[in-house]
Amino acid sequence: MLCEKCGESLATTHIRSVINGKVTEKHLCSHCAANEGYSDIKGSNLSQMLSSMFGDTASAPKNTQVTRCGCCGSTFSDIAKSGKCGCSECYTTFYEQLLPYLKRVHGSTKHIGKIPSRASVTEKTDDNIDELRALLSRLVGEEKYEQAAVVRDKIKELEGDTL
Repeated sequence: MLCEKCGESLATTHIRSVINGKVTEKHLCSHCAANEGYSDIKGSNLSQMLSSMFGDTASAPKNTQVTRCGCCGSTFSDIAKSGKCGCSECYTTFYEQLLPYLKRVHGSTKHIGKIPSRASVTEKTDDNIDELRALLSRLVGEEKYEQAAVVRDKIKELEGDTL
């Protein structure tokens, strides 16, 4: 496969990004990858890459009182240096501080998981039911009662199956 940027050299760097469920891929040669800033990925380890997502914590304002996780004793500075939370309680303790980084890394702060390609269109999730309720409300407001009845029946079917 040739490089997408220069079209001359063999693509040796393959970058896949998933942002808000949209997958994009880049296939670049080593020279174009270095120009795009992907040259140091090969030599770095996972914790360095994860900690780099937290930005420069050395320039962050220093609080006189350091908050520690009640379970493992980690501070936000420890998490930023290692790129890893000490325990599951860290997510609750440092929620406000972690939120922007989680959003930047994952594109969202709400876990939606993957839906298999063989799954039906009406996947039984709470989000789907909430969306259908909003649609039902809108249809009733627009006085489209026949369409609203179909949506209502679909909601009842999904709620019945999830109970």
